[in-house]
Amino acid sequence: MSTPIYNTNQIQKRVDDYISQFKEGYFSPLSLMARLTEEVGELAREVNHYHGEKPKKATEEERTVEEELGDIIFVLSCFANSLDLDLSEAFEISMNKIEIRDKNRWTPKNK
Repeated sequence: MSTPIYNTNQIQKRVDDYISQFKEGYFSPLSLMARLTEEVGELAREVNHYHGEKPKKATEEERTVEEELGDIIFVLSCFANSLDLDLSEAFEISMNKIEIRDKNRWTPKNK
């Protein structure tokens, strides 16, 4: 079984198709912010377990960094959809800013 490849528009549509099945719809932006914060905390915990100094307890559920990143993508998509924002456009704005602001900040690799 191959891994599906999605672009951000497909991700946002799949999330919207899922959320649209329910009367409750999207959470409020403040609730989504809280949920995103929770998911980032879970990612931090996993990174600390696998790459830091804090091993998992024997009683802790097995999770992966990949799973936690997926949860963050889901919540980010919910956030963007609820505010009618396009993640591709948001990413483009961010990359343009970073590429201009930081173009001389780092040491280039030799080509």
